Amino acid sequence: MWVVASLLSGCATAPLVQGVGLSSYEGLTPSDGLVTKSRFQIRKERVMAAKTIKIAPTAFPPTVAPTLSNEQRALVANAVDRALCVSLSDRFDVVSLDAPADLTVRAGVTQATETNEVAAGLSVATSVGTNFIDFGTSVPIPVPRIPFGLGDLSIEAEAVDRSGRQQAAMLWGRGATVFFSSPRVSKASDAYDLADAFGDDFANLLVKGESPFNATGIDIPSWQKIHSTMGLAPKYAACENYGRYPGIAGFVGGQLGLPPEWTDQGANSTPTL
Repeated sequence: MWVVASLLSGCATAPLVQGVGLSSYEGLTPSDGLVTKSRFQIRKERVMAAKTIKIAPTAFPPTVAPTLSNEQRALVANAVDRALCVSLSDRFDVVSLDAPADLTVRAGVTQATETNEVAAGLSVATSVGTNFIDFGTSVPIPVPRIPFGLGDLSIEAEAVDRSGRQQAAMLWGRGATVFFSSPRVSKASDAYDLADAFGDDFANLLVKGESPFNATGIDIPSWQKIHSTMGLAPKYAACENYGRYPGIAGFVGGQLGLPPEWTDQGANSTPTL
């Protein structure tokens, strides 16, 4: 237990911030993960009966994170939409925003703390430096991030039916950790990584009809998800609107601590209809 406690001590505080974007905040039940705080509700039978779904653009008001640039906020919001689209494709037919759908997903960022670029840069330098040191072992030695200036993210989202009635909702908050979050020299880097994690969690709520934090065993990703996260074409054309995952370029860039703004092209400039 002390190992778990020591790992959690190296996490950014993850406030669960409620906004004003959901149609209802009633009936939300706490359901926390190891490093995630959340409250959710779902009308399981109605959500599981839905076949088609569409995704409204995630809102990220400038007042929520004024230190981030417009480009950085757009990149984080798009990361939410892309993760939602790819993960929802496991069960739903994802359609374009102008098409009719059984459910519509709406999300909004309510809190985002920037990553300290100096601390992230020092963490990157330390991590890269250990690759040139012979420790006499073939096992890679993980180098934790400097436990300072870690970013966090809080998001709220809901899925409404054709009449606009809420069928599922979630408030979600998570902070970066010293062991499991890759440092990148960008104020938006942790928010960017956490945006992808949120998209996966909320999509899992809708795909499985239950809290994503109650699962037991290993959740093996589907082939379509693996295919998409490698930077290849997504299952549905509607997901092309959010651009493709950076793939190998994003992985290498992350290992080198490059800003996500350098490796992620963001939303598709020519939306797919």
